[in-house]
Amino acid sequence: MKKRKALIAGNWKMHTTVVDGCRLALDVAKTCSGLVDREVLVAPPYTILSEVAHVLASTDVMVAAQNVCWADKGAFTGEISPVMVKDAGGAAALIGHSERRQIFGETDALINTRVKGALAFGLLTILCIGETLAERESGKAFEVLSSQLHKGLASLTGADMTNVVIAYEPVWAIGTGKTASKEQAQEAHAFIRGVLVKIFEKTVAEQTRILYGGSVKPTNIDELMVQPDIDGVLVGGAALDAESFGRIINFR
Repeated sequence: MKKRKALIAGNWKMHTTVVDGCRLALDVAKTCSGLVDREVLVAPPYTILSEVAHVLASTDVMVAAQNVCWADKGAFTGEISPVMVKDAGGAAALIGHSERRQIFGETDALINTRVKGALAFGLLTILCIGETLAERESGKAFEVLSSQLHKGLASLTGADMTNVVIAYEPVWAIGTGKTASKEQAQEAHAFIRGVLVKIFEKTVAEQTRILYGGSVKPTNIDELMVQPDIDGVLVGGAALDAESFGRIINFR
């Protein structure tokens, strides 16, 4: 039986403005009121981070930034610092999302720097990893995952990992309508946990939550969440609809 508390996270990406974002946040909060065996998180755009955090302040829903810089301030045009995230009411940050890697060219080294910066300022850090379709079809999926973990978590200690969540996102299943089967997802999650054993040790690996991300929907959430190594999900499109996200939050 799982001992790790489930985490259901919604990444709003480049969607929502103040009014609809705050309305969505409140609707999400209503759907998870009273739940004690799982945690819920939303990651709105930077522009409405403080407003969303404000309307969720009296709820149990956490707010995350979609990325974060490593420095508390400085000449980093276009970035947002961990201090700014916390000042806006955020408690967490996504780092290394496939879109940051694939579209904006963020490297494992840069992602590792972001991870260390987020942890230094006390943010719950969600490190995203995942292989492309070409990498999976060429049999390199696990090689890619291992490399991303080793490089993304470089210089971290076992103690640091108490504030780290891993999100496995097969790039070929993000926004495509394709979803890894429950068997594929479980296999990848078990492999990731095995890599964590090698990087740290068994206790750290067993305590680390690993989320699945990739076209998560109300229709597949239940079969995903019964897998022994899947501890939650990182949801994209379905997180923009309160009813759909609510069903995902209230998985059975």
